[in-house]
Amino acid sequence: MLVKPLSVSSLPVSRRWGVVPGGGRLSTLSAATSLPVKRRFDGLVVSAAGGNTSAVTGVIFHPFEEIKKEDLAVPFAPNVSLARQFYADDCEAAINEQINVEYNVSYVYHAMFAYFDRDNIALKGHAKFFKESSEEEREHAEKLMKFQNLRGGRVRLHSVTSPPSEFYHPDKGDALYAMELALSLEKLTNEKLLCLHKVAVENNDPQMADFVETEYLTEQVEAIKKIAEYITQLRMVGKGHGLWHFDKVLLHDGHDGHAL
Repeated sequence: MLVKPLSVSSLPVSRRWGVVPGGGRLSTLSAATSLPVKRRFDGLVVSAAGGNTSAVTGVIFHPFEEIKKEDLAVPFAPNVSLARQFYADDCEAAINEQINVEYNVSYVYHAMFAYFDRDNIALKGHAKFFKESSEEEREHAEKLMKFQNLRGGRVRLHSVTSPPSEFYHPDKGDALYAMELALSLEKLTNEKLLCLHKVAVENNDPQMADFVETEYLTEQVEAIKKIAEYITQLRMVGKGHGLWHFDKVLLHDGHDGHAL
């Protein structure tokens, strides 16, 4: 069976001659398409496909064309972030609100530290616990500020509410009352963090959602569990000698340990 010769008349070619077994002549036609075609002059044409330079998917990346898109243009305004990309205004505002939450809670804990450090209260373990808690909340606020700058947002600090200076309760005493207040604050903070995560999801910002999940949510529920245990123990020991012992253990066990 004979195969019809392939027409390459429209392609610029170069011809090379050779001898094949059986006495026939073989010429190799090299076209501009890099498709070598071998023609045998006894009427049989044998061709082999060359390298295909087109992309398999049919899509070729043209970076210098794609960076011309408006949303990839580098701004010239002096007060506009160069790094900002796909960062919604709602996300920026929510981060600033959470910064304010963290600073407010830190301020309350700092007031508790000052209260328990008084000479007529002298619960040094509680003073240490609330001082460390205040510093931790401030670090949370600073981490949010760094994230805001990372994404090209602008940090806008809001006013902080003045906390009380007295934490004595006639029935519960000061230690139990302050710890219950701390638990309520931690639950409120957790609620605010969940709202922050929701804003990230609604605005299709997976990086922000991952940031909230990784840096805050797990740590927050662990803090809630720990303070809940402290409250249970304080309710058991009462306001007498047991409270003094609880405070000593809290002082020496550190912020991450369990009091009893």
